[in-house]
Amino acid sequence: MHTGSLWPGVLIVAAVALSGCEQAQEKQEQVRPVKSMVVRVGAVNEGASYSGEVRARYETPLGFRVGGKISSRLVQVGDMVTAGQVLARLDPQDLQLGVQAMRAQLAAAKADFDKARSDLDRYAHLLERKFISPAEFDQRRLLFEAARSRYDQAHAQFNINTNQAGYSELTADKDGVVTGVDAQAGQVVAPGQSVIRVARLDEKEVRVSVPESRVDELKQADKLTITLWADPTKQYEGKLRELAPDADPTTRTYAARVSLLNPDESVRLGMTANVMVARAGSVQAVRLPLSAVFQRSKQPMVWVIDEKTMKVKAQPITIGKYIDNDITVTAGLQNGVRVVTAGVTLLFENQPVKLLQEERS
Repeated sequence: MHTGSLWPGVLIVAAVALSGCEQAQEKQEQVRPVKSMVVRVGAVNEGASYSGEVRARYETPLGFRVGGKISSRLVQVGDMVTAGQVLARLDPQDLQLGVQAMRAQLAAAKADFDKARSDLDRYAHLLERKFISPAEFDQRRLLFEAARSRYDQAHAQFNINTNQAGYSELTADKDGVVTGVDAQAGQVVAPGQSVIRVARLDEKEVRVSVPESRVDELKQADKLTITLWADPTKQYEGKLRELAPDADPTTRTYAARVSLLNPDESVRLGMTANVMVARAGSVQAVRLPLSAVFQRSKQPMVWVIDEKTMKVKAQPITIGKYIDNDITVTAGLQNGVRVVTAGVTLLFENQPVKLLQEERS
């Protein structure tokens, strides 16, 4: 056996071991950027929160009372309108011809009525002198009554046609904003067909969907708070106005409408809003995003950053309730410590980290 032949194998094993040590050391020294946040222990309300849309309580589809061809549309979506303002017009030619025809019929009916009345007066004098029989006079009286009825009918129909001629203009019944246009100029519409939708701005509400397990909680809520996605710093008071009696067959949720009690000009229709249900009482806890928590042997944990050494250490925690995409931590964290909020599965004990600029504080 030659000892010289063993040296190449020994050298290879030594090189592999050295390489493994260098990789392990490099892994230990790798600095990983992380998102983090500073823990703030305080009162956490465990009520539910629902996303919805700001809508007007009253949104009315307006249509012409008569059918016809739209000659012009005078407003666009988003325009502010006032009560009595003309929104669209129909071609008035047919309606005006109808008025003229009824005016002629009214004149003919009045002529017949005047003649019948004169005849009745004349036959009354003849009856007094006994030149005609009572039966003949009764016949003349019936003819007079029929002529008067035809005249009254023609007069009423003339008023109807005159009113319909005025219906060729579609006007707003209340102040509001145009939220939709359902017909264009040149289109022929039927009576009552929606042409323009107008929403009143005096009352606004948020429409949300509530799961069946939370319906009673919403009904019994002491306080409803509304925030806008556009400006979460502002809060508005809310009040449950309407709750659907049955669930939507597709989503199995109940439609609810929450009135905005103190809206300002910044609350606009169509904005995304959150309705928060305040539950009686609150707990002292920490609210963390779900991405900050991981498990080790079924024990919930978070990574705590030592801001002196900038290394992480696993910290066991006690979990409370889930709130939207967050979770409450009732024990295990002290006020002011910094925890990792994203990428927790890629970390290991005592790994060096660095903070990102967009971290939460």
